[in-house]
Amino acid sequence: MIIRFNWPSVGGLVLLVQLLVACDPASAPPAGGPPEAPPVSVAAAVTREVTLADEYPGRFEAVDSVDVRARVNGYLESVHFKPGTEVSKGRLLFQIDPRPFRAQLTEARAALANTEAQLALARTEKNRQAKMLGTRATSQRAFDTAVAQVQTLEAAREANLATMERARLSLEYTRITAPIDGRVGKDEVTLGNLVQGEGPDSPVLTTLVSLDPIRVSFEADERAYLRYIAGARDRGLAVEVGLAGEEGFHHQGMLEFVDNQLALSTGTVRMRAVLANPDRQFTPGLFARVRLRATTGAERVVLVAERAIGTDQTKRFVLVLGPENVANYREVMLGRQIGSLRVITSGLKEGELVVVNGLQRVRPGTPVTPEQVPMEEAPEQPGDRGAAATPAGG
Repeated sequence: MIIRFNWPSVGGLVLLVQLLVACDPASAPPAGGPPEAPPVSVAAAVTREVTLADEYPGRFEAVDSVDVRARVNGYLESVHFKPGTEVSKGRLLFQIDPRPFRAQLTEARAALANTEAQLALARTEKNRQAKMLGTRATSQRAFDTAVAQVQTLEAAREANLATMERARLSLEYTRITAPIDGRVGKDEVTLGNLVQGEGPDSPVLTTLVSLDPIRVSFEADERAYLRYIAGARDRGLAVEVGLAGEEGFHHQGMLEFVDNQLALSTGTVRMRAVLANPDRQFTPGLFARVRLRATTGAERVVLVAERAIGTDQTKRFVLVLGPENVANYREVMLGRQIGSLRVITSGLKEGELVVVNGLQRVRPGTPVTPEQVPMEEAPEQPGDRGAAATPAGG
């Protein structure tokens, strides 16, 4: 009797061998241990003597700003300025048709002359009546009438003088002149239009703003008020101003106004500084950066590299190297930036080691493999910029 065996294929043999090896305890890989500590660069927090300062956004404002309006009704006859140019105080800007107002002034003068002529005659009659009354050639009633006539005409003369002055002013107001030195805006009303005088519907003919000096307004928080303003409110405080397209703060000014209270809704106080503007470099409405410096002299502060600071929602933190090379989460308060370093106002002490590179690879509370480097020379590694470590429990 012949027995036949069905031998498996080569592929089946390979699969069988793999299954046997997997079932062998001696061939199993070792059990997984703790994760390897990631390599990071750490640096000691440094200290320096610095004069504290803070920066705030602001806007330039004109010291004087005028909406030029007509003071009498009339038709606009001529414009005597080029929009956008500087004009001096008293410069003629607009001319309203003066002819009706000249006629009114002439009429007022004629009325005054008529009253003065009648007054002269009344005074003569009064003197005549006074002499006749002494000789009893006239009655007391006639004398009293002559006196009353003089008084009436004197009052009429005062009214005529007021009418003539009003007519003279109206004629003068047909010449609309610049009330201040400054730069004039565009003409808002074209020739031939009827313009209204003083009243709720009086249109703005143009605007005029002063240029030198100029103000810059800004708002600072409560901390800035306590640090910079409270102790120097009555002595005057210098401020530094920079423009949007500039590096640094190249313009000097003096703080001239601090509001009398902090706004409860924002916790800020309004301030205003004044600067010279002889070259017309600044113009109202321009954005400005305003820096306040402490008047108490230099202070010793703690600084770390900007890339060592992480963001946890609204909080800022650093990872401090603790015992057994564990990276610990530490919330900090930030101050101004000095070069590549940032002032730490609270939360960190001098000499403490913080993670400056590799922040994105570290989880707070876990060990790391540190390499100490100088704080200001800490090299930036790929992926470090903009990285934020995950806080404990995140």
